[in-house]
Amino acid sequence: MLRVWFGDRDNVIYNTSVYFSNRYKDGWITDDFAMAVIKDIDRSEVLDSHTIKSPVLGQIPPDKLSGGVKALILMKNESTKTFNASNCGDNCAKWILKLGKERDFTIALYHIMDFGKKDFEIRILNNKNKKLIVHNMREFLDVANDYLKGKVE
Repeated sequence: MLRVWFGDRDNVIYNTSVYFSNRYKDGWITDDFAMAVIKDIDRSEVLDSHTIKSPVLGQIPPDKLSGGVKALILMKNESTKTFNASNCGDNCAKWILKLGKERDFTIALYHIMDFGKKDFEIRILNNKNKKLIVHNMREFLDVANDYLKGKVE
């Protein structure tokens, strides 16, 4: 299940681009998930583990992918780490939800991400007194607004 922490938290990897550039493995790029994300988000094609064909930039190495794509690839491959998902645009939200259906992992958010109109399950970690799970954007907005404004302890 996808777990979300709003705001600052210990051990969050904030700069996903730098982390990705120093940690990614070749196999991550040629994985089916990564190739689909690269095609959808960056509109680019993986040629091999070291070369991506971008319609804008030409042939680029993996470290030149967008911040959102890098964050998604990290979320899939290092699911025990907490990554700053505010490095991602809303176009990454469906991919984050997809990963959340496949595995447990945590993201940190500093903004309200648009997870779309369909129902989903996201566990909010800020409230330690109860297990808070939201099921749609209306519930997510109510909770996110409170935590991001600092109203709830």
